[in-house]
Amino acid sequence: MTAKIKNIAELEKKIELEFKNKDLLTLAFVHKSFINEHTEEKEYNERLEFLGDAVLELSVTQFLYHNYPSQPEGQLTNWRSALVKGKNLAKVSKNLELGQFLLLSRGEDLSGGREKEYILANTCEALIGAIFLDQGFEVANQFILTHIVRMLDDIIAKGLNVDAKSRVQELCQDKLNVTPTYELLSEEGPDHDKKFVMGIYFGKKLAGEGHGPSKQEAEQSAAKSALENEGWN
Repeated sequence: MTAKIKNIAELEKKIELEFKNKDLLTLAFVHKSFINEHTEEKEYNERLEFLGDAVLELSVTQFLYHNYPSQPEGQLTNWRSALVKGKNLAKVSKNLELGQFLLLSRGEDLSGGREKEYILANTCEALIGAIFLDQGFEVANQFILTHIVRMLDDIIAKGLNVDAKSRVQELCQDKLNVTPTYELLSEEGPDHDKKFVMGIYFGKKLAGEGHGPSKQEAEQSAAKSALENEGWN
């Protein structure tokens, strides 16, 4: 890999880890847009993101299983989802100030790519994948416990683990006797920077709209909008 992160020593200081393979750490910060302008680079961080996602899920699942023996599977799943969702991972990246180390195309950089939640969330997962390959599961697990799992108490206290889609479906069926449906209202942007707008309908009524970098996140946003519009939150 010819790409280099400026001040990689500062990055290692922020994550409190010294990598044996600096190229692996660099790869975790290579966004897809970067290789469009630097054709000599053949890899970007998507595969590391795929690996990091699996390591993260195992780490969080193991923690919850051992530390909450009296909680049912449904509650553990709910808490795990809250911990590993994109918004939470983006928050971790912001706390560690990882955005400044991203390797982006000029256009992505100028459009605020260093602050985009989905890019920061994906980078967090890619970093976890890189830590796992370079340092092993125990070190990756400790990183996850230190920076991600520690947020669980705050998530529970603020009710951030409540899934808006599940909540709105429950209330809609109870109050209106209908099941909400979702429709794609619009989609724009290149493959690496899609923006979706989803609508949630109670029968034929458009109850809310939501925006997001994926259809799933846009649906969650739409569900939250519907809860607010109906005064159900």
